[in-house]
Amino acid sequence: MALADATNFPELVSPIPGHHDVTYLDLARMVFPDLTAGANGFYDGTVPIEMRHIEGPDSGGSPPATTSLSNAEVLAIKAAGKDRLAMLYDLGYGSDSAEGFAVLALYDVTGKPRLLDAVNVAVDRSTSFREPGKVSIAAGDDAIVTMSTHFNSNQGYVGTMLIMVRNDRFYLIDAIYTFDENYCAYRRTQNLAVRSLGGHKAYAPIKTTVTDATVPSEESCDEAPPKATSHDISVTYHWDKAKSRYVKNSDAFEKLSAENAKRF
Repeated sequence: MALADATNFPELVSPIPGHHDVTYLDLARMVFPDLTAGANGFYDGTVPIEMRHIEGPDSGGSPPATTSLSNAEVLAIKAAGKDRLAMLYDLGYGSDSAEGFAVLALYDVTGKPRLLDAVNVAVDRSTSFREPGKVSIAAGDDAIVTMSTHFNSNQGYVGTMLIMVRNDRFYLIDAIYTFDENYCAYRRTQNLAVRSLGGHKAYAPIKTTVTDATVPSEESCDEAPPKATSHDISVTYHWDKAKSRYVKNSDAFEKLSAENAKRF
């Protein structure tokens, strides 16, 4: 069975690798049991199965009352040395929440396909895998990286979820929030990079770096442009055997989020 290494958007009616008689739609129906063919290539249903939010019980809203899917984002990963398939279903947002609802589902498709876990990973209106969508944290383990965004005319908001799989369940490593601005006089961006620091012993340290850069424009504006600046903010996560989870070496991202909130 050959699973694609990068994220892709297969047609829901196409068969999954290694199973000519099982489609991605069959996998989707494990999360949305009443999906049926609708108009214009969409598949319609109601709410998904019950699930937790990846950030915990105090986060997340309700899913939209109706579901309409044309595709889903698919990512092959390794977990405890086993092949697993992650699928991300972005449902948009319902009437009671502006932050959206997006299902990250984990499947075992090595034999008869099984749904292993499903969580809501939305923290903003539109959710997808980041690029890249995974980072290797051991010889047979990948961490998953998702992002939720929304934009207005001058501002962009991004929430990144760094997620690991243990015992075929999703666990949050950290949530990282960044903020971009684009005005007449300048553009300020906060770009995030995630990388493993290597090693084949579970689990490798993960280093995340936000590059916070301000670039003045050459436009004629009412306000004077700021000076060009750029600096990196880094946090490294190390596996704590006693706590059975990753711990971070700094609260720099919490401080960044608090500073950003003052500019909203």
